[in-house]
Amino acid sequence: MTEARESAGPHARRTPGTPCWVSLMVHGLATTEEFYGELFGWEFRPGPQQLGPYVRALLDGHEVAGIGQLPPDRRLPVAWTPYLASDDVDQTADQVRLCGGTVAVGPLDAAEAGRMAIAADPTGAVFGIWQAGAHFGTSLSGVPGTPAWNELLTFETESVSKFYEVVFGYEEEPVLSAGFDYLTLRIGGRPVAGIHGVGHGLPRDRGPHWLTYFEVADADATLRQVTELGGRVLRPAHDSEHGRVATVADPEGAVFSVVQEPR
Repeated sequence: MTEARESAGPHARRTPGTPCWVSLMVHGLATTEEFYGELFGWEFRPGPQQLGPYVRALLDGHEVAGIGQLPPDRRLPVAWTPYLASDDVDQTADQVRLCGGTVAVGPLDAAEAGRMAIAADPTGAVFGIWQAGAHFGTSLSGVPGTPAWNELLTFETESVSKFYEVVFGYEEEPVLSAGFDYLTLRIGGRPVAGIHGVGHGLPRDRGPHWLTYFEVADADATLRQVTELGGRVLRPAHDSEHGRVATVADPEGAVFSVVQEPR
């Protein structure tokens, strides 16, 4: 994990490949709103309904994330999904297929907000693709309750990094440390995401997947609140060079990490 800061004004179009939005699909929309509303101070308003009931989470009036409701007959994983910016989602989806990935949903229009697709890399890790229309993505960053970083957890970086490099044009910067398999993905020299090869440390029930970090003011207090609200602590808070970090799951099992900036 590393620092990723980009101007996130409400009308800022993101450079292709930049994580621009995170979205969660759940079975119980109302109870999930309650959990994240209490945890991060989010408020909610309706968003595009192309895939069913969907709300946008707001912090101080700024859109920071989306939550949708899964159809009752769909047994899809409940997981936070990062959306990567594209100037042409149809072309990007074609490139995903050409490079060995799959496209599960779309491309399709999300009303006037933009055009989107949901895809997976060759290892099965799911991500979204977003071509902005009226909605440019997360419009606030750098404060508690906002997405801070997105990281792909996979078996090893070498086999999948080429896919993301070709599809999104990333520059890769390996972390030179014995026994630590990590790549920082950069655009124009700026870090935007990471790939972490964890080998057998990958959860058997999940496989390769993207993990979203949310910024918090106090990681330890956040963990107490997570459990009080019905969630679980998967990895207790620990200090790292990037701050105090922990991994948790919400009441439906969606996994995410929280990070408290170094003091």
